[in-house]
Amino acid sequence: MNWKRLLCLCLALALALTLGMGAASAQELKKLTVSEPVHLIGYLPLYVAIHEGYFAQEGLEVNVVQATGGAHVTAVVSGDAFAVIGGVDSNCLANQGNSDPVVGIVNCVNRANVYLFARKGLAPASDSDEDMAAFLKGKTIIAGRYGGSPNLLTRYLLQNVGLDPDKDVTLLENADASTVTSMLQYGQGDIGNGGEPQISEGVTAGIWEEPFVKFPDLGDYSYSVIGVRRSTIENDPETCLAFVRAMMKALVAVQADHEMAARVLEKEFSTLTQEGRDAALNRAWEDQLWSVDGWISRQAVETNMDVLENSGIFQGEWSYEELVDMRFVKQLAPELGITLPEETAE
Repeated sequence: MNWKRLLCLCLALALALTLGMGAASAQELKKLTVSEPVHLIGYLPLYVAIHEGYFAQEGLEVNVVQATGGAHVTAVVSGDAFAVIGGVDSNCLANQGNSDPVVGIVNCVNRANVYLFARKGLAPASDSDEDMAAFLKGKTIIAGRYGGSPNLLTRYLLQNVGLDPDKDVTLLENADASTVTSMLQYGQGDIGNGGEPQISEGVTAGIWEEPFVKFPDLGDYSYSVIGVRRSTIENDPETCLAFVRAMMKALVAVQADHEMAARVLEKEFSTLTQEGRDAALNRAWEDQLWSVDGWISRQAVETNMDVLENSGIFQGEWSYEELVDMRFVKQLAPELGITLPEETAE
């Protein structure tokens, strides 16, 4: 055989093997779907785990799909999605009468990531209960889906300042949280709620100014956790462990590498201005939005459930152990050099 022909055959074989190995590697990644209620900057650690390859390192290919109107939770209940990113309160409501409940396995957003903002020119005289009640009374508030976390927090505030959410204001309970910007812009309401990027979009467009209520001030709050079915934990703990490891790496990276966080943010929210992206990230870090260790604390769940119960929407029984399972976070913390709070020893 001609040596040139032999060399060509060897090169072709090597190329084929390389391509084949690459294809095999791609096929080995386990494909998972995570459902989100709206595309939020608060979910940045999840997006970081995707873009920075933390999931791929664990043999996972994660796709995030948006499902509004509470469908983000039901997608997991039905088995259409592996996991949901959302509040413990939403999971609790979905778990009623459900024999295979949704359980939080790793934290993401550890503050109530909701803010109230008013159309430009409207603002309370001060943040006292009296001035807040006087300002809110009679207003039309774009409150979000009934039973959703932003809606619950808005009702909680109204009750705390002495107003009846169903009588003293008009609540527009839209299922799609992303419509708040256009609704306020076209005069369909006086006040809206939401997080980033909505806040920065509205400020940049001159629709509203800075928020006049910051619910992150409530402290630890299980606002957005990764939830899976209890049967998934029991039947596929390896995948759960791999997913949690990637998320914990991302939570650490978001705190440590601000340039990387900004780069991923731009990929996910390319239509937001640079000024808006910077403001959103600064707000998140200032308000200590993200969990630093993945742990879902009892205090965070209790605060969340207190808001849910005071809303009048839920009056049932619940327990921390039914809503949260920290076995994977506890197992991985030493490996990742993460120090967990003292309550883990209980």
